[in-house]
Amino acid sequence: MAFAFTVMADPVSSVAYAIEAALDHLDGDLASLWPTMALVVATIAVVAATYHQLIDRYPGGGESAEGLASAFGEGWAFLPVGALLVDFTLTIAVSCAASASALIAYAPGLADARTAIAVALAVIVAAGTSLGHRGRVMFATATLAFVTVAFAVIGRGAGADSAPGADPLVASAGLGAVLLAMPLGMALATGVEAPANAVAQLPQLDDRARRRFGQLTLWIMVAIVALLTLSLAALAVLLDVGRPPADSTLIAEVARRVTGGDATFAVFQAVSALLLLAAAASSYLAGSGLLEALAAHGGDEGALLPRAFTRRNRFLIPQWGLAALLGVAAAMIALAGGREQEIVQFYAVAVFASFLGATIASARLSHSDGKRVAFALNVLGAVLVAFVLALNLTRLDGVIALGGAGLVSGYLWSAWVRRGRPSGVASIVR
Repeated sequence: MAFAFTVMADPVSSVAYAIEAALDHLDGDLASLWPTMALVVATIAVVAATYHQLIDRYPGGGESAEGLASAFGEGWAFLPVGALLVDFTLTIAVSCAASASALIAYAPGLADARTAIAVALAVIVAAGTSLGHRGRVMFATATLAFVTVAFAVIGRGAGADSAPGADPLVASAGLGAVLLAMPLGMALATGVEAPANAVAQLPQLDDRARRRFGQLTLWIMVAIVALLTLSLAALAVLLDVGRPPADSTLIAEVARRVTGGDATFAVFQAVSALLLLAAAASSYLAGSGLLEALAAHGGDEGALLPRAFTRRNRFLIPQWGLAALLGVAAAMIALAGGREQEIVQFYAVAVFASFLGATIASARLSHSDGKRVAFALNVLGAVLVAFVLALNLTRLDGVIALGGAGLVSGYLWSAWVRRGRPSGVASIVR
Protein backbone atom coordinates (compact mmCIF):
# COMPACT_ATOMS: atom_id res chain seq x y z
CA MET A 1 0.00 0.00 0.00
CA ALA A 2 2.81 2.41 0.89
CA PHE A 3 4.58 1.68 -2.39
CA ALA A 4 1.51 1.96 -4.61
CA PHE A 5 -0.06 5.07 -3.12
CA THR A 6 3.24 6.92 -2.80
CA VAL A 7 4.05 6.25 -6.44
CA MET A 8 0.68 7.53 -7.64
CA ALA A 9 0.74 10.77 -5.60
CA ASP A 10 1.89 12.82 -8.62
CA PRO A 11 -0.79 11.82 -11.17
CA VAL A 12 -3.59 11.73 -8.58
CA SER A 13 -2.66 15.21 -7.35
CA SER A 14 -2.74 16.47 -10.95
CA VAL A 15 -6.54 16.20 -10.81
CA ALA A 16 -6.40 19.38 -8.69
CA TYR A 17 -5.34 21.56 -11.63
CA ALA A 18 -5.48 19.59 -14.91
CA ILE A 19 -9.28 19.74 -15.33
CA GLU A 20 -9.26 23.47 -14.67
CA ALA A 21 -6.39 24.00 -17.12
CA ALA A 22 -8.41 22.29 -19.86
CA LEU A 23 -11.54 24.32 -19.05
CA ASP A 24 -9.55 27.54 -19.11
CA HIS A 25 -8.20 26.68 -22.57
CA LEU A 26 -11.79 25.96 -23.64
CA ASP A 27 -12.66 29.55 -22.65
CA GLY A 28 -15.01 28.16 -20.02
CA ASP A 29 -17.02 26.03 -22.48
CA LEU A 30 -18.39 23.32 -20.19
CA ALA A 31 -19.96 21.47 -23.13
CA SER A 32 -16.48 20.44 -24.33
CA LEU A 33 -14.94 19.72 -20.92
CA TRP A 34 -15.97 16.09 -20.37
CA PRO A 35 -15.03 14.89 -23.90
CA THR A 36 -11.67 16.62 -23.53
CA MET A 37 -10.90 14.83 -20.28
CA ALA A 38 -12.22 11.53 -21.67
CA LEU A 39 -9.77 11.83 -24.58
CA VAL A 40 -6.98 12.63 -22.12
CA VAL A 41 -7.79 9.55 -20.02
CA ALA A 42 -7.90 7.32 -23.13
CA THR A 43 -4.47 8.59 -24.22
CA ILE A 44 -3.06 7.95 -20.75
CA ALA A 45 -4.35 4.37 -20.89
CA VAL A 46 -2.57 3.75 -24.22
CA VAL A 47 0.70 5.22 -22.86
CA ALA A 48 0.29 3.12 -19.69
CA ALA A 49 0.04 -0.02 -21.85
CA THR A 50 3.53 0.73 -23.18
CA TYR A 51 4.88 1.11 -19.65
CA HIS A 52 3.18 -2.17 -18.71
CA GLN A 53 5.30 -3.82 -21.41
CA LEU A 54 8.44 -2.02 -20.26
CA ILE A 55 7.93 -3.19 -16.66
CA ASP A 56 7.66 -6.73 -17.99
CA ARG A 57 10.85 -6.28 -20.03
CA TYR A 58 12.87 -4.39 -17.40
CA PRO A 59 11.70 -5.42 -13.90
CA GLY A 60 14.81 -3.80 -12.45
CA GLY A 61 13.46 -0.29 -13.21
CA GLY A 62 14.52 2.64 -15.37
CA GLU A 63 12.25 1.60 -18.22
CA SER A 64 12.32 4.59 -20.62
CA ALA A 65 16.09 4.91 -20.44
CA GLU A 66 16.63 1.16 -20.60
CA GLY A 67 14.30 0.81 -23.59
CA LEU A 68 15.89 3.65 -25.57
CA ALA A 69 19.40 2.39 -24.81
CA SER A 70 18.49 -1.12 -25.93
CA ALA A 71 16.71 0.04 -29.09
CA PHE A 72 18.93 2.88 -30.30
CA GLY A 73 22.09 3.09 -28.19
CA GLU A 74 23.12 4.44 -24.81
CA GLY A 75 23.26 8.11 -25.78
CA TRP A 76 19.50 8.18 -26.34
CA ALA A 77 18.94 7.46 -22.63
CA PHE A 78 19.59 11.14 -21.92
CA LEU A 79 16.25 12.04 -23.52
CA PRO A 80 14.15 10.75 -20.59
CA VAL A 81 16.80 11.90 -18.08
CA GLY A 82 16.51 15.53 -19.22
CA ALA A 83 12.72 15.30 -19.43
CA LEU A 84 12.49 13.84 -15.92
CA LEU A 85 14.65 16.58 -14.39
CA VAL A 86 12.46 19.28 -15.92
CA ASP A 87 9.31 17.40 -14.95
CA PHE A 88 10.41 16.93 -11.32
CA THR A 89 11.14 20.64 -10.96
CA LEU A 90 7.85 21.67 -12.52
CA THR A 91 5.98 19.18 -10.32
CA ILE A 92 7.43 20.81 -7.21
CA ALA A 93 6.51 24.30 -8.43
CA VAL A 94 2.99 23.50 -9.64
CA SER A 95 2.17 21.30 -6.62
CA CYS A 96 3.21 23.91 -4.04
CA ALA A 97 1.37 26.65 -5.94
CA ALA A 98 -1.74 24.45 -6.22
CA SER A 99 -1.53 23.62 -2.50
CA ALA A 100 -1.49 27.33 -1.73
CA SER A 101 -4.54 27.76 -3.99
CA ALA A 102 -6.36 24.98 -2.12
CA LEU A 103 -5.78 26.81 1.16
CA ILE A 104 -6.84 30.14 -0.34
CA ALA A 105 -10.02 28.61 -1.76
CA TYR A 106 -11.02 27.79 1.83
CA ALA A 107 -9.69 31.04 3.34
CA PRO A 108 -9.86 33.74 0.59
CA GLY A 109 -8.33 36.29 2.97
CA LEU A 110 -4.95 34.69 2.29
CA ALA A 111 -5.08 35.56 -1.43
CA ASP A 112 -2.81 38.62 -1.14
CA ALA A 113 -0.04 36.40 0.22
CA ARG A 114 -0.39 33.74 -2.50
CA THR A 115 3.20 33.86 -3.77
CA ALA A 116 4.71 33.99 -0.28
CA ILE A 117 2.58 31.04 0.85
CA ALA A 118 3.51 28.94 -2.20
CA VAL A 119 7.24 29.65 -1.82
CA ALA A 120 7.04 29.00 1.93
CA LEU A 121 5.38 25.63 1.24
CA ALA A 122 8.18 24.75 -1.20
CA VAL A 123 10.74 25.56 1.50
CA ILE A 124 8.85 23.63 4.19
CA VAL A 125 8.50 20.54 2.01
CA ALA A 126 12.21 20.70 1.09
CA ALA A 127 13.10 20.93 4.78
CA GLY A 128 10.85 18.00 5.62
CA THR A 129 12.24 15.95 2.74
CA SER A 130 15.78 16.56 3.96
CA LEU A 131 14.92 14.52 7.07
CA GLY A 132 14.88 11.28 5.11
CA HIS A 133 12.78 8.66 3.36
CA ARG A 134 10.56 7.80 6.33
CA GLY A 135 7.79 9.98 4.92
CA ARG A 136 6.73 7.30 2.42
CA VAL A 137 3.87 6.05 4.60
CA MET A 138 2.80 9.68 5.13
CA PHE A 139 2.78 10.24 1.36
CA ALA A 140 0.69 7.11 0.85
CA THR A 141 -1.69 8.19 3.62
CA ALA A 142 -2.13 11.60 1.98
CA THR A 143 -3.03 9.97 -1.34
CA LEU A 144 -5.45 7.53 0.28
CA ALA A 145 -7.08 10.34 2.29
CA PHE A 146 -7.64 12.45 -0.82
CA VAL A 147 -9.01 9.54 -2.82
CA THR A 148 -11.38 8.60 0.01
CA VAL A 149 -12.70 12.12 0.59
CA ALA A 150 -12.90 12.89 -3.13
CA PHE A 151 -15.02 9.82 -3.79
CA ALA A 152 -17.23 10.76 -0.83
CA VAL A 153 -17.79 14.19 -2.41
CA ILE A 154 -18.43 12.57 -5.81
CA GLY A 155 -20.93 10.21 -4.18
CA ARG A 156 -22.86 13.13 -2.70
CA GLY A 157 -22.72 14.96 -6.00
CA ALA A 158 -24.09 11.97 -7.88
CA GLY A 159 -27.38 12.35 -6.00
CA ALA A 160 -27.72 16.06 -6.75
CA ASP A 161 -30.03 17.44 -9.42
CA SER A 162 -28.46 18.97 -12.51
CA ALA A 163 -28.38 22.75 -12.62
CA PRO A 164 -31.11 24.38 -14.79
CA GLY A 165 -29.79 24.85 -18.31
CA ALA A 166 -26.67 22.74 -17.68
CA ASP A 167 -24.88 21.48 -20.78
CA PRO A 168 -25.00 17.76 -21.66
CA LEU A 169 -21.78 15.85 -21.09
CA VAL A 170 -21.07 15.11 -24.75
CA ALA A 171 -23.76 16.21 -27.20
CA SER A 172 -22.61 19.74 -28.06
CA ALA A 173 -18.85 19.27 -27.83
CA GLY A 174 -16.68 20.80 -30.56
CA LEU A 175 -13.94 18.49 -31.86
CA GLY A 176 -11.54 21.31 -32.69
CA ALA A 177 -11.85 22.86 -29.24
CA VAL A 178 -11.42 19.46 -27.59
CA LEU A 179 -8.22 18.73 -29.49
CA LEU A 180 -6.72 22.15 -28.73
CA ALA A 181 -7.51 21.89 -25.01
CA MET A 182 -6.26 18.32 -24.73
CA PRO A 183 -2.54 19.20 -24.18
CA LEU A 184 -3.39 21.21 -21.06
CA GLY A 185 -5.48 18.37 -19.64
CA MET A 186 -2.54 16.04 -20.27
CA ALA A 187 -1.03 17.36 -17.04
CA LEU A 188 -2.77 14.25 -15.68
CA ALA A 189 -0.22 12.12 -17.54
CA THR A 190 2.76 13.19 -15.46
CA GLY A 191 3.79 10.33 -13.22
CA VAL A 192 2.51 7.57 -15.54
CA GLU A 193 6.11 6.39 -15.76
CA ALA A 194 6.56 6.38 -11.97
CA PRO A 195 5.63 2.72 -11.29
CA ALA A 196 8.01 1.59 -14.03
CA ASN A 197 10.91 3.50 -12.48
CA ALA A 198 9.99 2.91 -8.84
CA VAL A 199 10.19 -0.89 -8.99
CA ALA A 200 13.96 -0.36 -8.76
CA GLN A 201 13.32 0.54 -5.09
CA LEU A 202 12.19 -3.05 -4.35
CA PRO A 203 15.48 -5.00 -4.45
CA GLN A 204 14.21 -7.36 -1.77
CA LEU A 205 11.76 -8.83 -4.32
CA ASP A 206 12.53 -11.07 -7.28
CA ASP A 207 11.77 -10.03 -10.85
CA ARG A 208 8.36 -11.70 -10.92
CA ALA A 209 7.22 -9.89 -7.77
CA ARG A 210 8.55 -6.54 -9.01
CA ARG A 211 6.62 -7.00 -12.25
CA ARG A 212 3.48 -7.70 -10.24
CA PHE A 213 3.99 -4.68 -7.96
CA GLY A 214 4.78 -2.34 -10.84
CA GLN A 215 2.03 -3.42 -13.23
CA LEU A 216 -0.67 -3.62 -10.57
CA THR A 217 0.28 -0.18 -9.26
CA LEU A 218 0.24 1.21 -12.80
CA TRP A 219 -3.30 0.10 -13.55
CA ILE A 220 -4.70 0.95 -10.11
CA MET A 221 -3.23 4.43 -10.65
CA VAL A 222 -4.79 4.75 -14.13
CA ALA A 223 -8.18 3.57 -12.80
CA ILE A 224 -8.19 6.00 -9.86
CA VAL A 225 -7.07 8.97 -11.96
CA ALA A 226 -9.65 8.15 -14.64
CA LEU A 227 -12.53 7.79 -12.16
CA LEU A 228 -11.64 10.97 -10.27
CA THR A 229 -11.11 13.01 -13.42
CA LEU A 230 -14.21 11.92 -15.31
CA SER A 231 -16.43 12.14 -12.22
CA LEU A 232 -15.26 15.62 -11.17
CA ALA A 233 -15.46 16.88 -14.76
CA ALA A 234 -18.99 15.47 -15.04
CA LEU A 235 -20.03 17.20 -11.82
CA ALA A 236 -18.57 20.50 -13.07
CA VAL A 237 -20.70 20.21 -16.21
CA LEU A 238 -23.92 18.95 -14.64
CA LEU A 239 -23.79 21.45 -11.76
CA ASP A 240 -22.81 24.25 -14.16
CA VAL A 241 -19.59 25.07 -12.29
CA GLY A 242 -17.66 27.17 -14.78
CA ARG A 243 -14.38 29.01 -14.44
CA PRO A 244 -13.65 29.56 -10.75
CA PRO A 245 -13.15 33.01 -9.22
CA ALA A 246 -9.57 34.25 -8.80
CA ASP A 247 -9.41 33.14 -5.17
CA SER A 248 -10.60 29.57 -5.78
CA THR A 249 -10.11 26.49 -7.98
CA LEU A 250 -12.42 24.41 -10.13
CA ILE A 251 -12.44 21.30 -7.93
CA ALA A 252 -12.89 23.50 -4.84
CA GLU A 253 -15.98 25.08 -6.43
CA VAL A 254 -17.34 21.65 -7.34
CA ALA A 255 -16.82 20.46 -3.76
CA ARG A 256 -18.34 23.66 -2.36
CA ARG A 257 -21.41 23.27 -4.57
CA VAL A 258 -21.85 19.61 -3.60
CA THR A 259 -21.26 20.02 0.14
CA GLY A 260 -22.69 23.48 0.66
CA GLY A 261 -19.42 24.50 2.28
CA ASP A 262 -19.84 22.25 5.33
CA ALA A 263 -17.12 20.39 7.24
CA THR A 264 -16.63 17.95 4.38
CA PHE A 265 -15.55 20.87 2.19
CA ALA A 266 -12.93 21.89 4.76
CA VAL A 267 -11.62 18.31 4.91
CA PHE A 268 -11.57 18.09 1.10
CA GLN A 269 -9.46 21.24 0.82
CA ALA A 270 -7.12 20.05 3.59
CA VAL A 271 -6.46 16.66 2.03
CA SER A 272 -6.08 18.27 -1.42
CA ALA A 273 -3.36 20.58 -0.06
CA LEU A 274 -1.66 17.71 1.78
CA LEU A 275 -1.65 15.44 -1.30
CA LEU A 276 -0.13 18.18 -3.45
CA LEU A 277 2.65 18.66 -0.91
CA ALA A 278 3.25 14.89 -0.87
CA ALA A 279 3.65 14.99 -4.67
CA ALA A 280 6.17 17.82 -4.29
CA ALA A 281 8.10 15.86 -1.65
CA SER A 282 8.19 12.79 -3.88
CA SER A 283 9.66 14.89 -6.72
CA TYR A 284 12.24 16.39 -4.37
CA LEU A 285 13.40 12.89 -3.45
CA ALA A 286 13.40 11.56 -7.00
CA GLY A 287 14.97 14.67 -8.52
CA SER A 288 17.78 14.97 -5.99
CA GLY A 289 18.46 11.24 -6.38
CA LEU A 290 18.70 11.59 -10.15
CA LEU A 291 21.12 14.53 -9.83
CA GLU A 292 23.20 12.44 -7.42
CA ALA A 293 23.30 9.53 -9.88
CA LEU A 294 24.42 11.84 -12.70
CA ALA A 295 27.19 13.27 -10.48
CA ALA A 296 28.33 9.78 -9.45
CA HIS A 297 28.18 8.12 -12.89
CA GLY A 298 31.52 6.95 -14.20
CA GLY A 299 33.54 7.97 -11.13
CA ASP A 300 35.48 11.22 -10.76
CA GLU A 301 36.60 11.31 -14.40
CA GLY A 302 33.27 10.30 -15.90
CA ALA A 303 30.88 12.29 -13.68
CA LEU A 304 28.30 14.23 -15.66
CA LEU A 305 27.57 16.85 -12.97
CA PRO A 306 29.69 18.45 -10.21
CA ARG A 307 30.57 16.02 -7.43
CA ALA A 308 28.85 18.30 -4.90
CA PHE A 309 25.55 16.70 -5.94
CA THR A 310 26.71 13.40 -4.42
CA ARG A 311 27.02 14.86 -0.93
CA ARG A 312 24.39 13.55 1.45
CA ASN A 313 23.27 14.82 4.83
CA ARG A 314 23.07 12.52 7.85
CA PHE A 315 19.64 11.32 6.70
CA LEU A 316 21.18 10.16 3.39
CA ILE A 317 19.44 12.85 1.31
CA PRO A 318 21.51 14.53 -1.46
CA GLN A 319 21.48 18.03 0.03
CA TRP A 320 22.81 20.05 -2.90
CA GLY A 321 20.39 18.43 -5.32
CA LEU A 322 17.54 19.27 -2.95
CA ALA A 323 18.74 22.88 -2.73
CA ALA A 324 19.04 23.18 -6.52
CA LEU A 325 15.49 21.91 -7.06
CA LEU A 326 14.16 24.26 -4.40
CA GLY A 327 15.92 27.25 -5.95
CA VAL A 328 14.59 26.64 -9.46
CA ALA A 329 11.07 25.74 -8.27
CA ALA A 330 10.86 28.82 -6.03
CA ALA A 331 11.93 31.01 -8.95
CA MET A 332 9.20 29.48 -11.12
CA ILE A 333 6.59 30.08 -8.41
CA ALA A 334 7.67 33.70 -8.03
CA LEU A 335 7.61 34.35 -11.79
CA ALA A 336 4.10 32.84 -12.00
CA GLY A 337 2.83 34.94 -9.09
CA GLY A 338 2.12 31.76 -7.15
CA ARG A 339 -0.60 30.70 -9.60
CA GLU A 340 -0.48 27.05 -10.59
CA GLN A 341 -2.46 27.68 -13.78
CA GLU A 342 0.41 29.83 -15.06
CA ILE A 343 2.92 27.07 -14.35
CA VAL A 344 0.75 24.29 -15.77
CA GLN A 345 1.06 25.91 -19.22
CA PHE A 346 4.65 24.62 -19.24
CA TYR A 347 3.80 21.31 -17.59
CA ALA A 348 3.32 17.90 -19.21
CA VAL A 349 5.38 18.89 -22.26
CA ALA A 350 8.88 17.66 -21.44
CA VAL A 351 7.56 14.39 -20.06
CA PHE A 352 5.86 13.71 -23.39
CA ALA A 353 9.27 13.73 -25.05
CA SER A 354 10.12 10.88 -22.68
CA PHE A 355 6.83 9.13 -23.52
CA LEU A 356 7.58 9.45 -27.23
CA GLY A 357 11.00 7.89 -26.75
CA ALA A 358 9.51 5.08 -24.66
CA THR A 359 6.76 4.25 -27.17
CA ILE A 360 9.09 4.34 -30.20
CA ALA A 361 11.71 2.23 -28.42
CA SER A 362 9.05 -0.26 -27.36
CA ALA A 363 7.73 -0.44 -30.91
CA ARG A 364 11.18 -1.29 -32.23
CA LEU A 365 11.77 -3.90 -29.53
CA SER A 366 8.31 -5.43 -30.02
CA HIS A 367 8.89 -5.61 -33.77
CA SER A 368 12.25 -7.32 -33.21
CA ASP A 369 10.59 -9.84 -30.92
CA GLY A 370 7.79 -10.53 -33.41
CA LYS A 371 5.07 -9.34 -30.99
CA ARG A 372 2.51 -7.94 -33.44
CA VAL A 373 -0.18 -6.86 -30.95
CA ALA A 374 2.36 -5.15 -28.72
CA PHE A 375 3.92 -3.49 -31.76
CA ALA A 376 0.55 -2.14 -32.94
CA LEU A 377 -0.20 -0.79 -29.46
CA ASN A 378 3.22 0.87 -29.28
CA VAL A 379 2.76 2.49 -32.69
CA LEU A 380 -0.67 3.80 -31.61
CA GLY A 381 0.91 5.20 -28.45
CA ALA A 382 3.71 6.86 -30.41
CA VAL A 383 1.21 8.48 -32.80
CA LEU A 384 -0.94 9.81 -29.94
CA VAL A 385 2.05 11.13 -28.00
CA ALA A 386 3.53 12.75 -31.11
CA PHE A 387 0.16 14.39 -31.78
CA VAL A 388 0.01 15.84 -28.25
CA LEU A 389 3.60 17.08 -28.59
CA ALA A 390 2.76 18.72 -31.92
CA LEU A 391 -0.22 20.49 -30.34
CA ASN A 392 1.98 21.65 -27.46
CA LEU A 393 4.42 23.17 -29.93
CA THR A 394 1.69 25.49 -31.18
CA ARG A 395 2.01 27.33 -27.84
CA LEU A 396 5.06 29.38 -26.84
CA ASP A 397 4.90 27.85 -23.34
CA GLY A 398 5.19 24.37 -24.84
CA VAL A 399 8.13 25.37 -27.02
CA ILE A 400 9.95 26.83 -24.00
CA ALA A 401 9.33 23.73 -21.86
CA LEU A 402 10.41 21.31 -24.55
CA GLY A 403 13.41 23.48 -25.38
CA GLY A 404 14.43 23.48 -21.71
CA ALA A 405 14.30 19.69 -21.58
CA GLY A 406 16.26 19.52 -24.81
CA LEU A 407 18.96 21.80 -23.42
CA VAL A 408 19.28 19.68 -20.26
CA SER A 409 19.45 16.46 -22.26
CA GLY A 410 21.91 17.99 -24.72
CA TYR A 411 24.19 19.26 -21.97
CA LEU A 412 24.29 15.86 -20.27
CA TRP A 413 24.89 14.07 -23.58
CA SER A 414 27.78 16.41 -24.48
CA ALA A 415 29.29 15.94 -21.00
CA TRP A 416 29.02 12.18 -21.50
CA VAL A 417 30.77 12.40 -24.88
CA ARG A 418 33.55 14.61 -23.49
CA ARG A 419 34.19 12.09 -20.73
CA GLY A 420 34.68 9.22 -23.15
CA ARG A 421 31.11 7.85 -23.17
CA PRO A 422 31.32 5.86 -19.91
CA SER A 423 29.03 2.82 -20.09
CA GLY A 424 25.95 2.22 -17.97
CA VAL A 425 24.04 5.40 -18.86
CA ALA A 426 20.71 3.57 -18.88
CA SER A 427 21.23 2.61 -15.23
CA ILE A 428 21.20 6.26 -14.12
CA VAL A 429 17.41 6.49 -13.91
CA ARG A 430 17.22 3.11 -12.18
